[in-house]
Amino acid sequence: MIEALGSSHQSVRRLRRLLQKRSERWSEGVCVIEGPDLVNAALDTGADFEGIFVDEGALDDESVVALVTRAANDGIRIFLLATGTLEKISDAMTPQPILAAVRMAPRAVNELPEIRFALVLHDIRDPGNAGTLIRSADASGASAVIITGQSVDPYNPKTLRATAGSIFRVPVVLCSLEAAVDELQSRGVRIWATVVRDGLDARKVDFTGPSAVVVGNEAQGLNSAEVALCDGSISIPMAGGAESLNAAIAGSLLAFHAYYQQLDTKI
Repeated sequence: MIEALGSSHQSVRRLRRLLQKRSERWSEGVCVIEGPDLVNAALDTGADFEGIFVDEGALDDESVVALVTRAANDGIRIFLLATGTLEKISDAMTPQPILAAVRMAPRAVNELPEIRFALVLHDIRDPGNAGTLIRSADASGASAVIITGQSVDPYNPKTLRATAGSIFRVPVVLCSLEAAVDELQSRGVRIWATVVRDGLDARKVDFTGPSAVVVGNEAQGLNSAEVALCDGSISIPMAGGAESLNAAIAGSLLAFHAYYQQLDTKI
């Protein structure tokens, strides 16, 4: 059953608040995902939907109709909005014909499954970087992404888009760096801090055992105290004149380096 909503309905105003304010998302435990791709990804993983909101003009699109039918068959409430309403709500540059309110599912650090490899994002401020690292963690088979310090909200709409749905497939934890290190070390996970120079050559690091890599802030990286919390530091060898790699690139390279090493041990 599809329910019609007016543009001034309180649910519409609530969607706008959830998109705009981190405090609203976390107090209610709900985020807003935008666009068919993210909605389909959330459906694929059995995410807990409050409801799906559809532009009435989008019902001419067969793919949107198929998505709405699938969601309705799963018992998810569908709300129809007048054309133009979603454009006023959406955070995306390109207006989306569909969005959804989904209950967030972050885990406590002590609730994580067995760790083979984890990415720890410390003070990562850029939503695109955070989303890309979550996506790379998913693609490389990482066990978890642990978000620490003053990092961007992983349920920020820009971060959600950058994850391309991976946030629904890889466990995500928010905690302090100290809590993350304590929990990982208690499990026998070897933790590596990323540094621009003077760390162990990343190619020589053994990632075949339980491992984690801490990626620091885009501008300052990790400070000496944060590096000291870890079991060692690693650097990625570079040939050109660039001073450093983008945080998302560096973390992604190391995640796949760990994946390939662990894959080789299974062959």
